[in-house]
Amino acid sequence: MFHCQFNQDGGRRQRTNWFLNAFELISFPDNAALAQAAASAWRDELAMATQVGKAHCVALSGGRITRDFFSAVVEQNRARNISLNTVDFFWADERCVPPDDSESNFAGAKILLFGPLNIPEKQIHRIYGEDTPAIAAEKATSEICQIAPSNVAGQPVLDLILLGMGEDGHVASLFPGAAEVSTSNWAVYRAVTNSPKPPPNRITLSYAAIAAARQVWVLASGAGKEAALRESLKPGGNTPLANVLRSREGTRVFTDIRV
Repeated sequence: MFHCQFNQDGGRRQRTNWFLNAFELISFPDNAALAQAAASAWRDELAMATQVGKAHCVALSGGRITRDFFSAVVEQNRARNISLNTVDFFWADERCVPPDDSESNFAGAKILLFGPLNIPEKQIHRIYGEDTPAIAAEKATSEICQIAPSNVAGQPVLDLILLGMGEDGHVASLFPGAAEVSTSNWAVYRAVTNSPKPPPNRITLSYAAIAAARQVWVLASGAGKEAALRESLKPGGNTPLANVLRSREGTRVFTDIRV
């Protein structure tokens, strides 16, 4: 195990990195520091892509920490303006609600990220949550497969997937006890019709689609999640996040949770 710790006084960020089983855990003192660091890291990725003239496909999530992340991106853009003209925006999951509903992940991104940064509509590939789950999943799969490059298995390879983590260790809308725990299922987006959290109908990227991504960053923040994160980081962890960590290499877990 490689362990490297960087401490700074004066209330600045404190970060500790552990490399365990091919994932990286990065710890912060609070959600604000976490959001600022993740936003800065993403903007570094965008700067590198811009320099080499590459497109950048990213899948966004919902949740409180993601909203903090969006606000941090907008704030940092004022000081370091990086072009987002080559970014295509997708979603890790969406609730089956209209796009202007307060529960919509798209609605949150539109208000906090797309609007302030004037992102053109042609770059935004929302999931049609107003449709039935099966139809919405089919449409989302068709669109992402037309835009993102694919691997030999036919999975779209996104440059970055941003995930949150729930109190039960769920990521996107992949919940504990769901039938699919394997990356062998080809599905890109899956319909969810029995979510344990309301609303029950959702659309989510599959484990296979998440495993195929070039990078996956998990923003794990909030009280009441310590037990779920500890379980997820165990080699034999029994949570959706643990399934993700086992399915791929190099996942980054940004957290303000003490573990």
